[in-house]
Formats: sequence, C-alpha cells, structure tokens
Amino acid sequence: MGTDIDPSVAEIEQAAFQLRRLWVKPQLLRRLRESCENGRSIQLSNLMVIYAVARQGEERGDVTVGAVAELLDVDPSTASRLVGHAIDAGFVSRRASPVDARRAHLQLTDAGRRIKLMADEFRRHFIGRLVADWTPDERSQFARLLRRFSEAAAGVSIDEEEAGRLLEAATPAADRSHETSPEVTRHRPNAS
Repeated sequence: MGTDIDPSVAEIEQAAFQLRRLWVKPQLLRRLRESCENGRSIQLSNLMVIYAVARQGEERGDVTVGAVAELLDVDPSTASRLVGHAIDAGFVSRRASPVDARRAHLQLTDAGRRIKLMADEFRRHFIGRLVADWTPDERSQFARLLRRFSEAAAGVSIDEEEAGRLLEAATPAADRSHETSPEVTRHRPNAS
C-alpha cells in the first residue's frame, strides 16, 4: 500500500496532522475559558465559528450560515448547529441581513472579538517561538509554501466517487481480495 507515493508527500501528511495542535492546544482553550465572562464555556467548535465569521466578514462583509459552512467545509445543517452553539455561548449574534432580509447576517459580539484576538495572539506567539531560530528567509519561504498548500487544499473538493477510488487505492491488495471472496460476499447484506 502506498509504495509508489513520494516520501515527501507522507512527510507533508504527517506534518499537516500535527498542525491541528495549533488549534487544540489545551493551554489555549483553558486560558480562553478562564477569560470568558459569566462562566461561559468555549469549545473548539466555537473557536472555529468565531474564526469563520471574522474571516468571512473581512472578505465578504455579509456573513451567512452558508458562508460559514463553505469556509469550514461542512454541510449547511452542521454549520447551522455550530453557529447556534456559538450564538448560545454569546460569541456570535444573528440579525436580518442588510442585503437580503430573508437571510441571517452573523457578526461577532464583543466577547467573540475578544476571544478571537486572544486566540490569534496565543497562536502567533506560539508559532513565533517555534520559528525563532529560523532565518527571515526561511520563515518567509515557509509562509509562502504553507499558504500555497492551504489554498490548494481549500480549492480541491473530493466527491463520493473520487473518495471511493482513493480509499480503494489505499486498501492493501490482500484486504481487497478478502472483501470480494465468495465467503465474504455470501454474508454481506444486499450482496448482488
């Protein structure tokens, strides 16, 4: 499995997985919870919605649940639920859109803006420490390549058929032959 994959692709995959830690540092969420007024709780999903609303507001001005779904790459019903939680927590507010009264316009509350600023500062200081011994050229080159990588990732969607092909290619040959053996097929529900 995967023997024809460039080793650098495997390294990128592992590094990308590790990068999620920039968002889920326990210290960050703990400090944000301590900073929330009236004992509000903050979850990672709240932080994702805060980021999406802020970013969409900068780019589009009029932020809708659909725009949040698009940025977070989730379906609209999931985005609606996540936005609802952020509203309940007091980080996002909803009002009729000034562009189209049939749509809801989302914006950060004062608490949401404060949480975003704190999270941004935490991550920037943390990243600054990680690259402190890099040269300015190395930091610049890494930023450029990481931006290029993230834009490419955001610009590619994988449909169900393609996902099936990718998973099939990732499945070891021994597992594929086992799945299609008569013994296994006979016990599958709705087998043809």
